[in-house]
Order: sequence, then structure tokens, then C-alpha cells
Amino acid sequence: MTPNDPKLPTPQRLLTIEKPIYGGAFLARDQGKAVFVPLTLPGEHVRARLVEEKRGHAVAEADEIVAASADRIAPACRHFGMCGGCNYQHATYEAQLGFKRAIVRETLARARVAAPERIEAIAGKPWGYRNRIRLALDANGNPGLRGRRSHAVVPITECLIAAPLLVRAALAIGALTRELAPDTRPAEVSLFCDRDETALLAGFSSPGAVRFPLEQVCGELAATIPQLAGAEFSIEGREGRPGKTVAHWGAATLTYQAAGFGYRVDHGAFFQVNRWLVDEFVDCVTAGHSGSLAWDLFAGVGLFARKLAGKFNRIVAVESAPAATAALAHNLSGTSASAVKSTTLEFLRRASRNPLPDLIVLDPPRSGLDDESAKLLAKIAAPSVVYVSCDPATLARDLRALVGSGYAIESLTLADLFPQTLHLETIVRLHR
Repeated sequence: MTPNDPKLPTPQRLLTIEKPIYGGAFLARDQGKAVFVPLTLPGEHVRARLVEEKRGHAVAEADEIVAASADRIAPACRHFGMCGGCNYQHATYEAQLGFKRAIVRETLARARVAAPERIEAIAGKPWGYRNRIRLALDANGNPGLRGRRSHAVVPITECLIAAPLLVRAALAIGALTRELAPDTRPAEVSLFCDRDETALLAGFSSPGAVRFPLEQVCGELAATIPQLAGAEFSIEGREGRPGKTVAHWGAATLTYQAAGFGYRVDHGAFFQVNRWLVDEFVDCVTAGHSGSLAWDLFAGVGLFARKLAGKFNRIVAVESAPAATAALAHNLSGTSASAVKSTTLEFLRRASRNPLPDLIVLDPPRSGLDDESAKLLAKIAAPSVVYVSCDPATLARDLRALVGSGYAIESLTLADLFPQTLHLETIVRLHR
């Protein structure tokens, strides 16, 4: 049984909130035990009931804010608290930046990595920034996001962190899919637009084969959303296997203007999500670096490599994701950069056959570097490394390995690409 079992009493606790923790909640203590309480703020006194209890910690829900923080504000979105997309709308934006700085600093300290005395930050407008959203469709065809404490779909009528075009398209798709027979509806839809909301790609998916009328839906959708450039329908893969695209409509790519260039971005390819901050983000990663050779590992569609091509005699950009490799080669054509279709680990294993770089840019997935890649990077010992991370725990682990191999942290910048949410991005510059 758990504390939220209706057979058990759920007495309230009076808790004092201490600090933010990674994952979106805040820490309190009940008789010495750590209690994670979402939707609260440091310094607040709250009445809360336990909803989950484990050996090392408990999770509680605040029923009453007895003494509120001066940083507390009214959430802007009507779905906040039910929808799981945002975590911090109840706090001022300056407070949110403070939470994320504190989380990064504490996470590094736990890994015995000394953070710089000052953590810089780049931040933009905290609303309407997302160029990509992924929504589920409920049993009636309504688009929504997963609930904060469940996998249930919370239908939405607004999403204030997304580009308005994405919300209009999602609601229009909902209106169309509600008219379809249940066995022809997709389960999810992903939407991606360019910075200025002039072009849109849509991806529909289902865990099993359904007779989704892609041509019909896109034809009707384009009449309402003329920015729709292309769409595809995919059957989701099982047990970690990639999905299979079974139908296409319109264009397979869009051109995204960022950092002074027009990037081709294909269906399903990764691209930085914050349309207000991409230029400053790229500048932060690439500024001050030049030389003979640079490697861009986990290069995606070449966001950093294209910018670095004007600063180095030669760039090698390494990417293995099928959705990104063709666009990467296209985006680097006519420059000093070359695209290599390979995993980072396979490339590093062959690195001794190639000239060694002056700079390595790393932008790994949330899992960070694998152990062998970290050891190979230490052996290569490039003079400069820029590590871009979307997870503070794996960043701390990898920085510990790099610092232990002879690197020093030159600077650490919080790039707040995900305002209102728990997600945080960091840019770490290291040198030998």
C-alpha cells in the first residue's frame, strides 16, 4: 500500500520548503526524511499530504500555502498544475534562473567538480519560445499533454510556451481527428515550425497500424493552416526500435534561419527548441575559437559546425541519426566542413588515424558520454573542449572524468532554452 491508497489515512504535514531539486520539485524534510513537493517555493511553509513514500524519500502534494514566498506569482496558463509540461510558472522568471543555477552548482559539487564562482546565463523571452511540441490525442481525438502525475492526456486549449502557430495547428488537427472513426485516428502528433512561423512540418504516429487518411487530413488542415509545408505518418517502433514512416504528404524538410544561415531541417531531426535564443546560443558555443581543425561531435544538422566553418580551416561534423545525416551534409556543402556518418564512439576509436583537433564541441544526448568515449577524449587531449549538456547529472559525471584527465573549467553558462520548465541546458568551456 502507498499513502494515496484510499484505505489509508493521509494526514497533512506542515513542511518548510528548503530548495529546488532537479526534476521540478522542491525539497522539504519530515522527521529528517527528504520530501519532494512540487508547485512550492523555497522558504514557504505549506500543509502537504504524502502521496508516495519510498525508502529514501517521499513525494507530497501541497494543499495549502501557509506562508508564501515573495517570488510566488499567479501562473499564466490555465492548464498549469494539471499539465506536466511546465514546472515553474508559479515563480518569477528571475527566481527560475536562480533555481537552475543552484541545481547545476549543487549537482557538480556532489560529483566533486568545482563550478566557477560565477555561472553566467543567457535568457530570452520566457513565453512563446518553443518551435516544436509533441502532443497526444485522447480517445475523442482532442490534442493534449500528459498529466503532471499521470500518463493521462490533459486536453489543452492553449500552451503559452509554444509558438502560437503550433497551438493553432494542434487545435485544428484536433477538430479534424474528432471527425475520424476511432480506428483511423493517430495516437500522437508532433509539430515543428521555423522561427518566424512561416513554415510547419507535422508528424503523426500510432503504436500500431491504423488507416489514418493522411492526404485527406493534410488537405483540409492546409486550408486552415496555410503554413503547413509537409507531413508524415509513422508506426512507432517497439522495445527501443526505430519507427517506420509509411506515408508522406508535401515537403520533407523546412529551412530554418538561425545564426546567419538557412539550415535544412528534415522530419524528425533534432534542432534547438528555443526560437528566441538559437543565435545567442550558437554564439556562446563558438565565440573565441579559431584554428586549423575542429570536431563537432553529435553534430545534428550542423548548427555549430556551420558557424565554426568560418573560423577553422577544416571542420569534421559527426552524426549517426538517420533523420539528420542528409541535412547535415546539405548544410555543410560548399564550406570547409565535412560530414561524417558515424557514431561518436566509432569516430573516436578511429581518431588516431586522423589529425588531432584544436577544438572539440560535444553536444551529446541526455545520457551524456559513454565511459569509453570519455576515456578516448582524455587520450586525444584537444587543447579546447566545449561541452553542451541538457542533463546536469550526466554533465557532472562527464566533467569529473574530463577534469580528472587534465582539463580545467574555463566558464559555465546556463542557457535557459526551456523557461517555465525543469529542463536546463549548460555550455561548459574547458581547456588543457
